[in-house]
Amino acid sequence: MARISGIDLPKEKRIDIALSYLYGVGRPLASKIIAEAQIDPTTRVKNLTEGEINKISTLIQTREIKVEGDLRREVQANVRRLMEIGSYRGFRHRRNLPCRGQRTKTNARTRRGRRKTVGAARVEKPSSAKPAAAAPAK
Repeated sequence: MARISGIDLPKEKRIDIALSYLYGVGRPLASKIIAEAQIDPTTRVKNLTEGEINKISTLIQTREIKVEGDLRREVQANVRRLMEIGSYRGFRHRRNLPCRGQRTKTNARTRRGRRKTVGAARVEKPSSAKPAAAAPAK
């Protein structure tokens, strides 16, 4: 089982695809890492040797590629900074709305959540029918 940066890579995937399971490593960066480590990209993760796994993990550390926890912390700190300085983007993050210019009148369901239907409350009409007259007693 290949474990890189605290993440178990899927065994049946090719190594160039499996590396993209790391947060911060996409397909292009994964292929660059594999080329630098001189590993065949069609190799399955289950067929990697310990030496190849070590080569990949040391390449990620020596090239100072931010992955997983470090990158998540940095992104979170950037968003927090935007909120603290009171920028428009920070305001949109705080209100959980899209902050890259998308329209929100009809779309943005992912950010805004499920629809909450808001409508006018119906006013009950007073009944215009007169109360039925009581039947005369015998």
